[in-house]
Amino acid sequence: MVISLLTAMFLRTVKARGRKGEKHEYLRLVESVWENGRSKQRVVASLGRKDLLSPHLDDLVRLLGDGEEKRWVRAAEVVVQESVCWGPFLVISHLWRELGLEEVLDGIDGSLADRALVLVAGRLCRPASEHGLAWWLDTDYVCDRQGRRWLPAWEEHGRVRVNLSWLQRWYRALDKLVEHKEEIEKAMYLKLRDLFSLEVDMVFYDITSSYFEGQGPAVLAEYGYSRDGRPQNRQVLVGMVMVNGWPVAHHVFPGNLPDAETVEEVVEDLEKRFGLRRVLFVGDRGMVTTDNIELLRQKGHGYLVGLQRRHREEVYHLIEQATGEWLECPSPEKRPGSRTWVQEVKGDGLGVRVFVVQSEERLAYEQAMRLKCMERTQTALERLASRVEKGRLKAPEKIGAAVGRVLSRHHGHRYYGWELKEGKFSYFEHPNLEREKAYEGKYLIQTEEQHLTAVEAVAAYKELSEVERAFRNLKDVINLRPVYHRQEKRVRGHIFVAALAFLLQHALERKLKRAGVNLCAGEALQALRTVQIVDTRIGDEPKRGCTTGRSYARKVLDALGLTQLSPPQARETI
Repeated sequence: MVISLLTAMFLRTVKARGRKGEKHEYLRLVESVWENGRSKQRVVASLGRKDLLSPHLDDLVRLLGDGEEKRWVRAAEVVVQESVCWGPFLVISHLWRELGLEEVLDGIDGSLADRALVLVAGRLCRPASEHGLAWWLDTDYVCDRQGRRWLPAWEEHGRVRVNLSWLQRWYRALDKLVEHKEEIEKAMYLKLRDLFSLEVDMVFYDITSSYFEGQGPAVLAEYGYSRDGRPQNRQVLVGMVMVNGWPVAHHVFPGNLPDAETVEEVVEDLEKRFGLRRVLFVGDRGMVTTDNIELLRQKGHGYLVGLQRRHREEVYHLIEQATGEWLECPSPEKRPGSRTWVQEVKGDGLGVRVFVVQSEERLAYEQAMRLKCMERTQTALERLASRVEKGRLKAPEKIGAAVGRVLSRHHGHRYYGWELKEGKFSYFEHPNLEREKAYEGKYLIQTEEQHLTAVEAVAAYKELSEVERAFRNLKDVINLRPVYHRQEKRVRGHIFVAALAFLLQHALERKLKRAGVNLCAGEALQALRTVQIVDTRIGDEPKRGCTTGRSYARKVLDALGLTQLSPPQARETI
């Protein structure tokens, strides 16, 4: 039996035998202490036998307490009214303030910061549309900085189950974010630069797409190359700029714009909005065009880009030149099969440098994929040859169409050729197969930076994978896709909220990694759901407390330095 006495003190009963073997209950005064990330109890005083003290318990509680009148209550008078999830929002709001986002948005519009935090936290905790936001607010304690809880206003309107005015409140918050996007990103960048001493001499940029359900808005929603495997859906392009692993800006483009045509706008934005005079622009293979490289040269910027292997004839000849000494690139990953080597070869043009990179991990993957594709293609070609031999397929045009279908699957055209002579069908390994084998495990990097060593160039290019990981988080974890909005400003608002959510997710994972907590952000937020606010009523008096959460939740809280959970005491709702 444990009776609450003070916030951190309790009267505890323990059973023990007397000298003659009789059983007695004794009272002890204990206090809760937080030690090494765990809650423990420490005995303050032994008070004596319960049966002797029971007539004086009320006086004892008053003496040991704060002097206020207290009374004992029956268990039936203690009613748990509600238990709601608190941990995820507690951590997200902590990061929000720590990164300076609250201060930035307060400087723009005093009412925007709290509403924007709700949208961003909802995107991290339970990604959904603004309609779906209501369900999250119903299960989690989400509040403004005064502790007033945001609650949904339920009301049936067909498939929309919330009050339309309540819903418009969140749409207006989206619109306000978009209206001030450029100044918010600039202020955010300056905060990050000061907080983490960002070195902005190297900028990473990549682009992805997200598809629409429905028509989407005119201009933005267009058909184009789909990275989501949804060519039948209209899409929008999203470009992200990162510095030292931190996302500092994003750009939204029409879905039919070629990747390479987005570069000029991004470079101009870096100069005008962020005041960057010279940067080393790091981009993927789709950004490499003669025009873009010339643009960067003219503006005095450097570049470090990957080269497309199969669409440029000179790439194979560059790989053939790699007959010199390979330099091993240091890697933090020590697992077998993760080593990387590099050597520089002669570039095409004055000052152009090219590095051929050999990845052990990539080699094993690409070899396995080629063998798998060749096996599947060969099986299909054997079946086709059998059909021709048995006379089930005779017309040359039909045979050619059938071969085309086979070779179009699994990249079979890279590995096999075929011929039809005097009605006899045969296939053989493609003459370019040796070239395909030479490509395996290798990628090429081009730059004109003369101060970079080969190893430094590889390390810089590998950082581009952070941008690619950002897109996976934006599209999968934070549910950037699909987009349902029909108005352009709402689409831009939806993407901006997802970008801010990714920023907080990155900050959380950075802290967890630094503290040695082996959890991704999604797992950490799930573990934090065990930290809950519990509202009880003891007789006529309402009480509010907070659970400490299970072990992983406490590890996450310790990683962020959150030792006081401090549940809001305000009972007001918004």
